[in-house]
Amino acid sequence: MSELAAATPAERAEALTKLTGRLAELLDRETALFEARKPHEAAPFQKEKTRLASIYRAETQRAAADPSRLAGLDKGLKARLQDGTRRFERALERNGAAVEALKTLTEGLVKALADEAARQAQAKAGYGPGAARPAQIGALACNQTA
Repeated sequence: MSELAAATPAERAEALTKLTGRLAELLDRETALFEARKPHEAAPFQKEKTRLASIYRAETQRAAADPSRLAGLDKGLKARLQDGTRRFERALERNGAAVEALKTLTEGLVKALADEAARQAQAKAGYGPGAARPAQIGALACNQTA
């Protein structure tokens, strides 16, 4: 499904309001998990989030190309759609910041692991001046508590 099931602009606005609300909920949930350093727990709802985001993108593109798709809305419905859109945009912004923070954290962790591997690879082993040889890289462990 790549289009909202709606026959009128009012039905479309209601469906779009519901869609943006659900997307905001998913983003808020995902952001909370990212901030708690539990991104792996967000995996179960990624498929739904991706599907809804695709519908949202397609619907907003259609509305931009054909304004009649959302024309003639009463003020209350239009205000609810605008409020829902603003809530979604705020959730998207917070989620982007959390993703950036996780990216920075992950990049730091990868660099630390690479630096440690390089340090171990350069370590000298053996005894005496002529016995130096590159050491083998030892085991590095990483778990989900980092």
